[in-house]
Amino acid sequence: MANYTLEEKDSFIVVGIGIELQSDYTDYVGINKEKADFWEAVKQDGRLDTLKAVAANDYIFAVNEAVNNKMMYYAGVMTEASLPEATRVIQFPKGEYLVVKGEGKTAEELSNMLTGIAFGQVLPEAQNFAYVGGPNATVEMGQRDGLVYGEMWIPVVRK
Repeated sequence: MANYTLEEKDSFIVVGIGIELQSDYTDYVGINKEKADFWEAVKQDGRLDTLKAVAANDYIFAVNEAVNNKMMYYAGVMTEASLPEATRVIQFPKGEYLVVKGEGKTAEELSNMLTGIAFGQVLPEAQNFAYVGGPNATVEMGQRDGLVYGEMWIPVVRK
């Protein structure tokens, strides 16, 4: 089984700028293209820099959340600040989180890999915990040795 841990986290807030994903939830190629195009846009137009300017730390969050039966996707940062450009303030609950660590050549590769491991391997094989919804995120934490490293955080409950 993939390398993961279960960690207790305090509740936290991520302020995000987001889009509604239009691809079917089973269309991984379509979803990944939409996410890549979105990241390119927020980097190019300065919205990511605007988020980073109010961040409490250096972490960059890629958040997936179902809102009113829509698949929403956000670029975000952990902050207590309000930001007029933000499209959502995302509340992550206090509790247990599935944490999958990894590294990739790019933030996009890291995110795709962690998502695949978490939802394709760990959660389907888990016997004593389950994801029951709520926001989940890939957290880009930094770079080392030419690679982007980070974690996927998914709130879970004990079975």
